[in-house]
Amino acid sequence: MRYFVQFSYHGKKYHGWQVQPNAITVQEVLENALGLILKETVHLTAAGRTDTGVHARQMFAHFDYIPEVEIDKLPYRLNAFLPGDIAVQHIFKVPAEAHARFDALERTYQYWVARSKDPFLSDAAYYVKYPLNMARMNEAAAKLVGYRDFKCFSKSNTDVKTYMCDIREAIWNREGNRLVFTITADRFLRNMVRAIVGTLINIGTGKYAITDIPLILESGDRSRAGASVPAKGLYLTAIKYPKNIIDYNG
Repeated sequence: MRYFVQFSYHGKKYHGWQVQPNAITVQEVLENALGLILKETVHLTAAGRTDTGVHARQMFAHFDYIPEVEIDKLPYRLNAFLPGDIAVQHIFKVPAEAHARFDALERTYQYWVARSKDPFLSDAAYYVKYPLNMARMNEAAAKLVGYRDFKCFSKSNTDVKTYMCDIREAIWNREGNRLVFTITADRFLRNMVRAIVGTLINIGTGKYAITDIPLILESGDRSRAGASVPAKGLYLTAIKYPKNIIDYNG
């Protein structure tokens, strides 16, 4: 049987999602806890990879396990084993062919920018002390919607087969003393959101012009875009799946 796990984590202590040698990752911790409870080695396949220090408010992963699982009690049991910075919200059966990564229809990220020094946001947002013009940043962000090739915002020397992405929303909003950037797409390249935010902040400070965005996009050159902002302000906030997966009753 195949199961989906819905969970969240604060990424400060972790070297991203994916298991790697000599570094603690979210996948390793979650798989170890699940293996202890099910008394069997479990492999989790997630909806995507998050980099070192990036957070997830909503993440999904799937695993296969033949015996029947008391899924109503499993999240509670898992959370008892997990550290405080990882939490499981839900576990549910899905069709045997359902895939946490390939079946995801879209993903949404947020990036938090603190507008004043705040000790409670020191590990949760990027503090920018310079004035930012949010209207200019939103005008520039709107130019990303409908574009397709985002090589200029991709981490250099990455092994992806295509740089094509469909961005469906890209907007800044003010929430208290934070500016929150929300971006939704069918897929994201490695480091893409942090590079976009860095570029938009340069527009907000006046370092770049709004008219630079099409030129940066057309160049396909990572060095033309802004520097990547720190990982601590980035959150994976939502992943959308087809109804036949979410509403499965098998």
